[in-house]
Amino acid sequence: MKADGDPNLIVYFGGEYMPLREARVGILTHALHYGTGVFEGIRAHWDEPSRELFILRPQEHYERWKLNCGILRIDVPVSTEQLCAITVELMRRNAFRTNVYVRPIAYKSAERIGVATDDQDAMAIVALPFGDYLHAEKGLHAGVSSWRRIEDNAIPARAKICGAYVNSALASDEVRRNGFDEAIFLNESGHVAEGATCNIFMVRKGKLITPSVTENVLEGITRDSIMELAQRELGLEVVERPINRSELYMCDELFLTGTAVGVAPIVRVDHRPIKDAAIGPVARKLQQSYFDATRGHLEVYRKWLLPIYEGQEGQPQAIENVRRAETSVA
Repeated sequence: MKADGDPNLIVYFGGEYMPLREARVGILTHALHYGTGVFEGIRAHWDEPSRELFILRPQEHYERWKLNCGILRIDVPVSTEQLCAITVELMRRNAFRTNVYVRPIAYKSAERIGVATDDQDAMAIVALPFGDYLHAEKGLHAGVSSWRRIEDNAIPARAKICGAYVNSALASDEVRRNGFDEAIFLNESGHVAEGATCNIFMVRKGKLITPSVTENVLEGITRDSIMELAQRELGLEVVERPINRSELYMCDELFLTGTAVGVAPIVRVDHRPIKDAAIGPVARKLQQSYFDATRGHLEVYRKWLLPIYEGQEGQPQAIENVRRAETSVA
């Protein structure tokens, strides 16, 4: 999905809330030339019956983001609690009543030529309405890309480092020009790694199988959520192990998971049908469980959710700190 920002959208930039049209960086910004930034992706889901917007696992996302920023020695001088509070305030100021995607980004902000980094850092948070990233209602046709997933010793795939996404852009462009919906990466060892922007799972011989985080994949928070749902709601054994390319053609089900994609079933790979080329029962059940959990319908998973509008006069402590976060960060 192409998600263009409304220029009147309120964003958080330079320690202030402002319209998107006023949030600009210079053409010599280091991150623009050398990819020296780290971003994060966070979803908020609108639940129509309760008229509530729920941010999904924001604390874990922001904790991961801050850790990943450390790889590039980018300092984010804002606590996780404050970041959650700023995000709540962005949602309220924009009065969102739809599904939302949140994009925090921290980057090297010096305006100069020269690849060596310094200590000039900046950050911003943008939240915008966002529908389906991949249209997977009838299942996706994926293609294995000729581009390999970058190695951890080159650019860590477990972090959303801006420059690393040239790897994903190349793979996505290749497979889409070849008629596929989404790319699947192999790593340098020839094992299945992940999709261009998401993790991958397969069902084979009654088990749910996914590559280990040591296979040059993103340590996905949605991945973790799906593993918990599969075990708790479906009673499935979840196995983390290397996956060979040929297993993709022989498995019972295959699907992608990620913040943007949710659960996106794959029904064909490289012009080969997965089983009977239809969305399988495990993917269907996980889609429904994920939908219910992310919209507050399953009490056991309310721990994942931060509501935006519920009890605005008597919010939990993290939300009550919104105004304090505004003044302390600005």
